[in-house]
Amino acid sequence: MTIKIAITDDHIMILKGISSMLKDTKEIEVIALYENARKTLEMIKKDQPDVLLLDINLPDINGIDLSKILLKKQSGLKIIALTNFEDITYVKRMLKNGIHGYLLKNTDKLELIKALKTVLSGKIYIQPDIEKRLILQQNKKTLKNGLLPKLTRRELEVLRAISEELTTQEIAEKLFISAKTVETHRMNIMSKLGAKNSVGMIKIAIENELL
Repeated sequence: MTIKIAITDDHIMILKGISSMLKDTKEIEVIALYENARKTLEMIKKDQPDVLLLDINLPDINGIDLSKILLKKQSGLKIIALTNFEDITYVKRMLKNGIHGYLLKNTDKLELIKALKTVLSGKIYIQPDIEKRLILQQNKKTLKNGLLPKLTRRELEVLRAISEELTTQEIAEKLFISAKTVETHRMNIMSKLGAKNSVGMIKIAIENELL
């Protein structure tokens, strides 16, 4: 049985490099190369790959959101993240969206083939060093007191808006509150999560599945 794969990456060298690496592998056929999320969404239903190798950092829609969209439309599709992002936050978000594998772009041919066969057998494949870090983090208490912070409904709304990169004024208009109230909520959220800035706040929120 031939494994049909497609690759989504905005770097032509990556697309050509993976295609070249796999071209002499009899059981694998690269059937499509997509340079962005838009092209992926347009063509994947017609191309019908068994597995999509998906970069996270895309110019139009990030791979995290794209994976969620694709798996809603094609539940039988297997998706393996192929990325330079080693941050466990990205791994957890992708896995939460239902992807089937996570590899760094420094992976070799043998591991890539192993990952393809693993996900097609119905299992999840995570690059070993990433998997170790994921397990270590899960065994640690993310917050000092070991308890999830309790945010109010309004604080959660503000947190989600901040994660969408809305400005203070945009959040105020969206939630029909004043800009000063938005900033008060922001400070309260940071205090509850033990974050020093908005970036840290979002990271902790994701790690604790508040987003």
